[in-house]
Amino acid sequence: MPFVLYLLSLAVFAQGTSEFMLSGLVSDIAADMEVSVPAAGSLTSAFAVGMIVGAPLMAVLSLRWPRRRALLGFLVTFLLVHVVGALTTSYAVLLGTRVVGALANAGFLAVALATATTLVAPDAKGRATSILLGGTTLACVVGVPGGALLGQLWGWRAAFWAVALISVPAVVAVAKAVPPSAPALVTPRAVPPSASASPRTGARAELRALRSPRLLVTLLLGALVNGATFCVFTYLEPLATHVSGIGDAWVPGLLALFGLGSSVGVALGGRLADTRPLPLLVGGTVALLAGWVAFALAAGSPVAAVVLAFTQGMLSFAVGSTLISQALYAAAEAPTLAGGFATAAFNLGAAVGPWAGGRAIASGLGYRSPVWVGALLVASALATAGAALLVRQRGQGRKAALDA
Repeated sequence: MPFVLYLLSLAVFAQGTSEFMLSGLVSDIAADMEVSVPAAGSLTSAFAVGMIVGAPLMAVLSLRWPRRRALLGFLVTFLLVHVVGALTTSYAVLLGTRVVGALANAGFLAVALATATTLVAPDAKGRATSILLGGTTLACVVGVPGGALLGQLWGWRAAFWAVALISVPAVVAVAKAVPPSAPALVTPRAVPPSASASPRTGARAELRALRSPRLLVTLLLGALVNGATFCVFTYLEPLATHVSGIGDAWVPGLLALFGLGSSVGVALGGRLADTRPLPLLVGGTVALLAGWVAFALAAGSPVAAVVLAFTQGMLSFAVGSTLISQALYAAAEAPTLAGGFATAAFNLGAAVGPWAGGRAIASGLGYRSPVWVGALLVASALATAGAALLVRQRGQGRKAALDA
């Protein structure tokens, strides 16, 4: 695998830390900003909304820019809004920084996914995606617990300063390692020469390639699975402290355990996504549903919470990363926009999940309720996949009958 993929993963680590770290800071932000816990949790949804809007929009805009310039512009913007977020005393301004930061993150990730998949062989998209998303799982293992620890020691603002500082070496790495022009990043077998000659033609061609029913179903499944992940992960801290009886000092360790599981899941997905995606998706999603149900029922046990935090992190990211690679395979003729729409779909889940979990808590159902919401979302993904398979089989049957 090209070394530049690991450098891009460093930037994804900084961005993933920002996206996930609020799960360990929700209570502190709520107290400091004098808002409710669900309102603080909505900062995660705000970030996700920015990703939803920004991913396809920034992907289209970035088709006109050299990739190094696009990556640097998005990354520097991301850095600056975290400085503003660390300084502000206004919840509204903090909410705004989350949206702008998400727009920058979305643009960066869309371009980075396109860059990653054009640097490798056509049948290695799963491995390339797993390396890039390794930055996200490293954020779960190191960045998120580190942010929670910084929040406990010096307040939640310290975590925002840390993300800004982490972004500095990422900026330097991208500036030095990524070639300056898009054509240098694209292999002839990946994109015809004419596609890079005209950005507008390329955009229209990529949009046409996004009509695949397989792609649309894959994006919907990704939104549902990721919605379940974020629904539970956003409220894991209050669930652990109020339901499982885990002390505040142990919360960073629990978050790290979830992140370690996610790292194992992405590695597993990277190994199997290119060769055996269907068994991984079917078996992993069924196991994921069973795990969320078990978590909801056994959340009062610290031991069960610890074990299931690891296993659910692993299953969530194994299935999620595989769905991302399958989206890129389903729209091989639209690498940039496929990455953008995959980012948007997964963050649609990341927006709806915390919102639904927050509504469940606000309705008086308790901190265990987001886990039940997560189970419902995964069950919906399984039902959607089953319905899509049935429709496909019926269509093939009608075609075979007509041919006969």
